[in-house]
Amino acid sequence: MSVASLVAGLRESRGFRHKTDIAGVVSSLARRLPGGASEMAQAVALGDDCAALADGDGYLLFAIEGMVSDFVHAMPWFAGYSSVMVNISDIYAMGGRPLAVVDALWSSGVDAAHEVLAGMAAASVAYGVPIVGGHTNARSDQAQLAVSILGRANKLLSSFNAKPGDRLLMAVDLRGRFEEPYSFWNASVGAPAARLRGDLELLPQLAESGLCDAAKDISMAGTLGTALMLLECSGVGARIDLARIPRPTGVPFERWLSAFPSFGFLLSVREEHVEQVQAQFAERALACAAIGTVDASRKVFVEQDGDAALLWDFSDEAFIVATDAAEAIAAAEVAP
Repeated sequence: MSVASLVAGLRESRGFRHKTDIAGVVSSLARRLPGGASEMAQAVALGDDCAALADGDGYLLFAIEGMVSDFVHAMPWFAGYSSVMVNISDIYAMGGRPLAVVDALWSSGVDAAHEVLAGMAAASVAYGVPIVGGHTNARSDQAQLAVSILGRANKLLSSFNAKPGDRLLMAVDLRGRFEEPYSFWNASVGAPAARLRGDLELLPQLAESGLCDAAKDISMAGTLGTALMLLECSGVGARIDLARIPRPTGVPFERWLSAFPSFGFLLSVREEHVEQVQAQFAERALACAAIGTVDASRKVFVEQDGDAALLWDFSDEAFIVATDAAEAIAAAEVAP
């Protein structure tokens, strides 16, 4: 498959389409707030993995994830597990540590909710993050689930800190499997709890040591969609070498590009820190490769074996940051 064909397929994928909806939602909400988009921004502007609220010498981190209804219906246990797991990943992607989660659950009876709750409880135990409350509607005609999380960071990792000249690193746990038929790469269920927690602890350690200040967890938009979110928020572009993306043996490349890994992060790292950052992931048997270079172009090109194509041009088209919201935030001088 040519790189151009690969790009065309990604742009039409469910993961990309879900993310491009964000710009319209933010723009709509901002028009209805007295202070516009600037009212919605705190220490970190809209587009990051969590809201960051200044709290003494650190930040409270606040986020929420909703599970799509077909996933909750088809795989209730894993949907429950994932709802906690992905929230925890968002907190660590910001350089924080999770404190607690709450949930909102809809089901057609209490019995129908048991598997979802069992999955949530399993993730809570594995990651050591308590479930402290929530909302339940057991008389709904459709299964739905959303989970919110609170965390705290001493130093932030942000989607707004990537700089031209940085190396774009991908860190991922390849010791997993797909949860068929979905694109969820599960390297979490059944793994030792101490290992899961220790792996994630690398992220706040990188922030607090000053080795990295820009990161994002790989979401349902996959590796390249997540790269677009990070780069757009920072107002930069990049060239990404597809051949450098780490992937499991035997997994088709096109599918892997759209994978949503249980442990997967993109980091924008200054050149002088790259080897040290990679070494820390390697010590924990986690893959970490430099897959691209950040530049000032505001265009993202992908290439492989001499074949290249434009993935996105932020000057022509927003990915997740609505133009009016971005302008309002910039005018308010909200800085991470």
